[in-house]
Amino acid sequence: MASMSHGSPDHVPYFEEGIRPEVYEAWRKKGFPRKVISSAAFPNDRREEVALDVDPHPWPRHWPTSRSELRDFERRIDPQDPTRLPENWSESILRWKNRDHVLMFRVHEGFFLTLGVRDWSRFYELMGLLNDDPEFVREAMQRQGEFVAQLTERALSEVEIDAAIINEPIGANHGPLISPTMYAELVLPSYLPVLQVLRRHHVEVVTLRTYANARALIPALLKCGVDCLWACEANTQAMDYRSLRQEFGRDLRLIGGIDLDVLRQDFEAIREEIEQKVPPLLKQGAYVPLADGRVRKGILPQNYIYYRRLLQKVTQPDQPPPAPRVPTN
Repeated sequence: MASMSHGSPDHVPYFEEGIRPEVYEAWRKKGFPRKVISSAAFPNDRREEVALDVDPHPWPRHWPTSRSELRDFERRIDPQDPTRLPENWSESILRWKNRDHVLMFRVHEGFFLTLGVRDWSRFYELMGLLNDDPEFVREAMQRQGEFVAQLTERALSEVEIDAAIINEPIGANHGPLISPTMYAELVLPSYLPVLQVLRRHHVEVVTLRTYANARALIPALLKCGVDCLWACEANTQAMDYRSLRQEFGRDLRLIGGIDLDVLRQDFEAIREEIEQKVPPLLKQGAYVPLADGRVRKGILPQNYIYYRRLLQKVTQPDQPPPAPRVPTN
């Protein structure tokens, strides 16, 4: 919280990107057991992310395309449905009261997922609706937004959180799949109810976790109060964090920004990526350094070890990191 508010944290926060289980298995076969590349070898700040269940119950065979269908659809988005909160909710509430880690709630799944896009046929149908009946799309998003706000209110009445996440898989490499104007007019108004709930419960960090290239949407997001960006698997040119900071200033909080693909290259490329990006962003504040995606196959374990050691050295220059054991076979 000190980092996100441009304060003076006792250390630079670090969240692990996540390593897929099949990657650990592949590295083990190369002679790198999991303990060599674990949280014990590389210190992390623990982060817990909890997803509120905002899917329709039951899942519809056909998503609504008219207002009459939309009225019938509302029975599937009941915020009082007891199954919408995570399992063991009561036990979790007690555990969170004495937590010493960062707790984030994922409160919204963004435009396309909220309106049922899970395949190309629904994508095609929704794009047609945007053209033919934008008012229907606006109304559908608004009803979903009110449902999400009521569910979030229900959860936050029992739990304090550090940050909220809105997932927004809306971009391709060339840019967002709908125009910034359409996004501002049809989508963002539906986020206002949940943003008001978050403000009322003093949730200061509202994060948009997006993918590919969503740069054109950032001005409208900042205007409505979403002021933290977490760009995953991003277009490295369009979503370069140094460029974003130059354009939008220190008010745009940032998580991530380190190109994961660099870890597929050599040590020199990794060093250049870390040393050119991380120190200036840390100096500006409100930045958590992190690779922009989960570690996948194709990344050598020795590259990952080098990346983690270098990141620790850059973020904690007064405390040289311990060298993890690197197998020689």
